[in-house]
Amino acid sequence: MSDQAQAVHPTQFEEQEFSKNFDAAAWRKVFSFARRHKVLFFGAMAFMVFDAGVDVLLPLTTMYAIDTFIVAQDMRTFVPFLLVYVGLIVLQTVSIYVFIALAGRIEAKVIYDIRRESFHKLQNLSFSYYDRTPVGWIMARVTSDVQRIGDIVAWGVVDVFWTVAMITILVGVMFTLNTQLAMVLLLIIPPLILVSMFFQRRIIKAQREVRKTNSKITGAINEGIMGARTTKTLTRESGNFGEFSTLTADMRRSSIRAGVLSAKFMPIVLSLGSIGLAMVLSTGGNLVMAGAISFGTLAVFLAYSLQMFDPIQSIAHIFSEMQSAQASAERTFALMETRPDITDSDDVERKYGSIEHPLTQNWEEITGEIVFENVSFAYGEGDETMLLDNFNLHVQPGEKIALVGETGSGKSTIVNLLCRFYEPVSGRILIDGADYTTRSQGWLHANLGYVLQTPHLFSGSVLENIRYSNPGASESDVVDVAKKIGAHGFIMKMEGGYGANVGEGGSKLSAGERQLVSFARAILRNPKIFVLDEATSSIDTQTEAMISDAVHEALRGRTGFIIAHRLSTIRSADRIFVIDNGRILESGNHKELLRARGHYYELYTNQIKKEARERLLL
Repeated sequence: MSDQAQAVHPTQFEEQEFSKNFDAAAWRKVFSFARRHKVLFFGAMAFMVFDAGVDVLLPLTTMYAIDTFIVAQDMRTFVPFLLVYVGLIVLQTVSIYVFIALAGRIEAKVIYDIRRESFHKLQNLSFSYYDRTPVGWIMARVTSDVQRIGDIVAWGVVDVFWTVAMITILVGVMFTLNTQLAMVLLLIIPPLILVSMFFQRRIIKAQREVRKTNSKITGAINEGIMGARTTKTLTRESGNFGEFSTLTADMRRSSIRAGVLSAKFMPIVLSLGSIGLAMVLSTGGNLVMAGAISFGTLAVFLAYSLQMFDPIQSIAHIFSEMQSAQASAERTFALMETRPDITDSDDVERKYGSIEHPLTQNWEEITGEIVFENVSFAYGEGDETMLLDNFNLHVQPGEKIALVGETGSGKSTIVNLLCRFYEPVSGRILIDGADYTTRSQGWLHANLGYVLQTPHLFSGSVLENIRYSNPGASESDVVDVAKKIGAHGFIMKMEGGYGANVGEGGSKLSAGERQLVSFARAILRNPKIFVLDEATSSIDTQTEAMISDAVHEALRGRTGFIIAHRLSTIRSADRIFVIDNGRILESGNHKELLRARGHYYELYTNQIKKEARERLLL
């Protein structure tokens, strides 16, 4: 693990706070994804508007039936009326079917687009982002939050257009039939607006708390799964359960608070609707008794009073959902708009291309000369966190150097700066005489081989994992590399050979076998700079001996950086640097440092004695 790596517990991570009741910018971003599918979007809206028109027409047919067939006892137009009524029902059924089909496609496409761009952003963010951001937080953004955004775009926003169309047509028809009854019904609208404004701030605040707590829960679940073995060996089940219970209790309280607010909102809307219905029935009844309107007209207004509050109730529900969706959108777009800490300048991208679109024809060949020139670096703010201070180092092309020292001394910081996973606070790092910030990240990383202490293998076959570094390599190239580092034997013993599945994270392989596969993967890349970060610490002595010659051969002609806790693995290094608090205490080859009887001599002899004692105990 790198010296700077820190475990970020989900309960310790503080995400960006959002305080706007209505965030127009967030919704503009949401609609930018909907506009990509505007044909589907406007098609769905058109069918919903058509459905709203049919919903308004059906009560008019009821009015006609009451006034003609019941009151006037005139049945001459009954058959045409029946045909028209059935036709409207069929048209409404078809429009609803088409709308659902279109809305489903919109939902799937919007979710796909947002997740695709979110994943693309995650691929381009710097290492520092993952140092400070829990995996669970990221997972919640690209799963549940994106799903909620897709839902509101496909169903909620389109429903709003249906609601607006429904109310507009209803109001127009009502004023055409009877102005007095229309005015009575519309009196209830202002109280509904006031109620909505009252609940808006409270609902969105509660929904934001729900989304934040959900992120923490996702993070806790992720850590619980990834650390299951450690939990069991340390008998931490009850402690973890207690911490998780606290999180879920917070989630329960936030969810109940949001649910109670919505539960209060909806009954108020329903009560106001009932009041409106009573007012229409009272006023309309008097008008019928006075002969001002027909029974059919009163029936229409009663139907419209119910229909009027159906879209208003729908707005209340959509409004509640939009509060939750806005909270999701704010956090999702916060992720998507995060700027990488390390970027190439515009001039560099014009010449060398971006990571996605490299201009490899302009890339210079790397010989491997590396210079750290007065480099200072800190992961945090302030001099107290400075890990390197005016650090200088000159490595010749093809030279193999080793970095040794206590944990936290700065060894991994040096190679992480070399690989440009981070950049110096001050000073320069030169590769072949050029400041590496004047070249593209892609140029450097394409010439880099990096083997970690705990390698990550992807679910898939052995062949796919080795070829991951060089997708264009042939199977024979993969086999040649595997033979060179001594992995071919154990691979062929597996059922399926190179086609054998390694399991999630390489779970079907031993630690040594995973490391051998990672060595093969790095060597297949044919890098000019090779970094081994504690790469042999998890390998047994027999496996170490098996690959030592292959590693030596792989480093021949390449500049190599080796970070090693097991000092026996670096005796053949051209130069060994003893690092302490970001400074070079000693340097020289193995024999020179032993003769000097300094810090390296103490480290080496103590380790030799410890290994000897362990062998005697076996």
